[in-house]
Order: sequence, then structure tokens, then C-alpha cells
Amino acid sequence: MSRTTLLNSPFLLGFDEVEKALERAARAGAGEGYPPYNVERLAADEGWAERIRISLAVAGFCAEQLEIAQEENQLTIRGRQVEEASERAREFLHRGIAARQFQRSFLLGEGMEVLGASLERGILSIDLSRPEPKRVTRRIAIATRD
Repeated sequence: MSRTTLLNSPFLLGFDEVEKALERAARAGAGEGYPPYNVERLAADEGWAERIRISLAVAGFCAEQLEIAQEENQLTIRGRQVEEASERAREFLHRGIAARQFQRSFLLGEGMEVLGASLERGILSIDLSRPEPKRVTRRIAIATRD
């Protein structure tokens, strides 16, 4: 039995990976909303068609407690705070700032590159870019058989 899919058309050939990426993005988007984040389009630089910045609110985390990894086209940001002995020994009357771990993933489009990351005033910024696409036109020879 065949399943009906979004890209199930005889004119869309070789889009299996795109469909899988859309399914992964839908699953990733269904997760929890922590930490909050922004995605903004920046002015394009010379040689780059597009620049994007992902900014995450990671107040309370230092750079050593954050990890950014790219595996193929998936960018994953993790934050791990370890409660120290001095924290455990303290008695809180109210604890609204909790040591909380997180993992947030983004699927990157074909050709996207991570330019770098910075942490300033509790905001982790990750800059991405996509190089200018190269337009290729090619004539295909037609072989004849007699």
C-alpha cells in the first residue's frame, strides 16, 4: 500500500530528502518552547545570497555550559547547568530561577553555513549564511539508435 505524501507527484523527482526534512521539522517544532528564540534575516554580504541570525535567550548560562553542533543539515544547541554544592547547601524561600537543561534543533537548508556564534548579555547569537547559487544550464545530447 502506498502512502499519500505532500510531494507525491510524478513531476517532483528526487525530493525524498526534502520530504524527510519537512517531517523532521514538524516533529522538532512540536517540542517545548524553552528557550525562547528569534530568527532574523540580516542584510546580505558580498558573496552571500542570504544571512540569518538565530538568537536564543539563555540567561544564566555561561559559554562553557552551552554546546552548538552541526551534523549534516541539522544544527543543535544544548545547554546544561550543573547544580554546584554551594547551590545545594543554600535554602531558598522561593526558587523561580531553576537550573534547566535544554536542546533546540534547527534544520538548515542546502548550502547553509554556520559563520560563528557569540554570547552577550544572556543572548546566544548564531550567524548563518547561504552562498550565492550558481546557475547551471546544460544541453543534453540525444543519442539516436538506427
